[in-house]
Amino acid sequence: MRRDEAYLLDILIAARKALQFLEGITWEEFKRSELHQNAVMRPLEIIGEAARRVSQQTRDAHPEIPWEEMIGMRNRLIHEYFRVNLKTVWDTVHNDLPSLIALIEPLVPPEDEV
Repeated sequence: MRRDEAYLLDILIAARKALQFLEGITWEEFKRSELHQNAVMRPLEIIGEAARRVSQQTRDAHPEIPWEEMIGMRNRLIHEYFRVNLKTVWDTVHNDLPSLIALIEPLVPPEDEV
């Protein structure tokens, strides 16, 4: 279970970073900025990879967390990098990550949070 806590912490840190990287950035700026696009996609990849490594027992205990969606996003970013939908990336960061953070935070022991 300790391993799962480490993966959950990785998810939490990556989600916070993705939000931080887009702080103050508009959609128009994001569309034109390869720097911001790549900066945000890496944390999304980490979120998906960490989610994939969380034990099935923990996943089953927390069906409210979108495990498969996180893993699916990672797979699309890695394997279909040539046709990433930037609007989907933008929407994921702004619409999905805040609620993901709220779901993951209670599962990470306070002493492990950064």
